[in-house]
Amino acid sequence: MLKGVLVNIEPAKPKRPEWLRAPAPVGDNYRDLKDLVSRLKLHTVCESAACPNIGDCWNRRTATFMILGNVCTRRCGFCAVQKGEPLEVDYDEPRRVAEAVEAMGLSYAVITSVNRDDRKDGGADLFAAVIRAIRERIPGCKVEVLTPDFQGSHSAIDIVLDAAPDCFNHNTETVPRLYRQVRLGARFERSLDVLHYAKTSHPEIPAKSGLMLGLGETNAEVRETMRQLRAAKVDIVTLGQYLRPSPKHLPIIRYVPTNEFAELRDFGYSLGFQHVEAGPLVRSSYHADEAL
Repeated sequence: MLKGVLVNIEPAKPKRPEWLRAPAPVGDNYRDLKDLVSRLKLHTVCESAACPNIGDCWNRRTATFMILGNVCTRRCGFCAVQKGEPLEVDYDEPRRVAEAVEAMGLSYAVITSVNRDDRKDGGADLFAAVIRAIRERIPGCKVEVLTPDFQGSHSAIDIVLDAAPDCFNHNTETVPRLYRQVRLGARFERSLDVLHYAKTSHPEIPAKSGLMLGLGETNAEVRETMRQLRAAKVDIVTLGQYLRPSPKHLPIIRYVPTNEFAELRDFGYSLGFQHVEAGPLVRSSYHADEAL
């Protein structure tokens, strides 16, 4: 190494296992949903976050709708969603989401959003409006929300919970030690408080959270994080493999073998979680209806 020259050495890229494969995004249902989302001018986390399960989910006619635009006010190192100046809030969006849910014939809808730190309530009012619009248009349809941390605002969480979602989900994403690299602008303690407050204030609504593995965490750290989630009264936990969206994002430190996911699933049940979804391609909203 030349004296005085800084060299950025990235960890050696681990080889992608042969068993880590997802169905290609093709087929009639996939094309129908792509046309529907485009026609109604909606966003999905499936597309915006480059989810590997889009082929599987869309061919089963399920999708996770992303409200409040497709530009996030935070710059998390793992996420493919566009970052920058947020878009204007579209108050007709709840109606169009409900129309899409009806057209898809869903009995279980998952709604998420970008972070909106520019808004006092973090966009909680639109979450509530979407829940109500779906219920009005499709009575009996269950709605799961996957929310940001609302900067820890309990009043914002109340706005969402008062609309009575069938599941309240907020992802902790990684272990506390890695927050500064992985979740810029977030704090583990705040995310834990969001989940604990949601569950204790509305105990009838299941609380859910998810972690990505392969970012450099240890197995002991994952287990301790799961213990803390359970202590916060979280009911459902999801564990999946982090997959790098592009070379600009955080590198994959390792691919977690399937037997480790199975061991963590068993460990989660031993802690008292009502449901544990664990596997390489598991994502927070993947097979969400089955988890509930």
